[in-house]
Parts: sequence; structure tokens; C-alpha cells
Amino acid sequence: QVQLVESGGGLVQAGGSLRLSCAASGSIFSINNMGWYRQAPGKERELVARISSLGSTYHADSVKGRFTISRDNNQNTLYLQMNSLKPEDTAKYYCAAWRLSPTMGSWGQGTQVTVSS
Repeated sequence: QVQLVESGGGLVQAGGSLRLSCAASGSIFSINNMGWYRQAPGKERELVARISSLGSTYHADSVKGRFTISRDNNQNTLYLQMNSLKPEDTAKYYCAAWRLSPTMGSWGQGTQVTVSS
């Protein structure tokens, strides 16, 4: 079992930046992939970015060029650097860690990001 705790959310003006962190503990050896998802009110949860244990990354088109996912394996921490934030980035952001599929992995409780126009 892996425990995930997100931090770093908050209220920011459009064009601003935030850095989300996700601290992982527990059975870290079972993790291959980690990622950030988000869910806005009335919308489905969507993948924002993911990173493999070897460091290969994927970013959704909606955030490409503005957000960057990274991980510090020594610190068991996942990051999401978010720049040039837009009001449409407003959502609750969740950290996930999994071996084969996120639906069978571990999830954090989420951290709220609100971008004002």
C-alpha cells in the first residue's frame, strides 16, 4: 500500500505559477508510474501528466508547454510545476501512483487549485 499526500495548491491570478508536491510513503518499491489528475466541478477526472520510473513523461495537450511533471526518487516526491495558469486550470488536483493501471493504484486526497481571471 502506498500513501500519497499532496500539497501546494491555492488561489492564484491568471498568468501566475504554482508548484504542487506529492509525498509518497509505504510500499514505494511497487510504484512504476506516477501522475497528476484533475477534476473540475461537473467534469470528469482527467490526466494532466504522468512520469515513469525511468523518467519518461507525458503531458496533456491542454497543459503542454505550461506544466512540467518531475519526480525525486530519493525523496519519494512527485512535483507538478504549473506556469501561465489559466482560469480553466481551476480544479482539484490528485496525485496517483501505480504499477500497471491507475485504476488499481493509490490516490491522494487532492489539493485545490483556483485560478482567478
